[in-house]
Amino acid sequence: MPHSVDFVNVSTEGVEASPVAEALAGLRANEARYLKNKYDHDLVLSTPEEEPATAAWIARILAQERDIVVASPPLEVSSFEAEGIRFAYAFYESGLSINVMYTGEDAGKRAVGLKLSMGMDVPAELADKFKFARQRSKLAGEIRGSYFVIKGDHSAGWPLA
Repeated sequence: MPHSVDFVNVSTEGVEASPVAEALAGLRANEARYLKNKYDHDLVLSTPEEEPATAAWIARILAQERDIVVASPPLEVSSFEAEGIRFAYAFYESGLSINVMYTGEDAGKRAVGLKLSMGMDVPAELADKFKFARQRSKLAGEIRGSYFVIKGDHSAGWPLA
């Protein structure tokens, strides 16, 4: 059942299966606060079973752009559009968070953000492909993040089309 992420009262609802559930919940709340402040959008998450097209779209972009297959299963996903930008989020059992920003215009914003919850190791599938910068967050403690620019056209398969 879809639920809105509360960034004031952080909860592990939906990510309890993660060995770093508290840190992942904080990371998820940090993302929700960013979306609310920047785009006035509430982050509403569903299970991958409720929104299979979102998990598939993210997986396809990772595989086609960087030959990445995330070993950990996704626990929660979301897809929405705000200010003309398509967003997709996945929060994985390992503590990994992946978000995709994708605009239709060729010169627009198209990127994948990768964030690691505090306490998790860099997943093997990402270790030799990215360097992760550190950032402090009141909600998530320390976040390690990286990103890459999307070069191909991935408008087909957009979950909300």
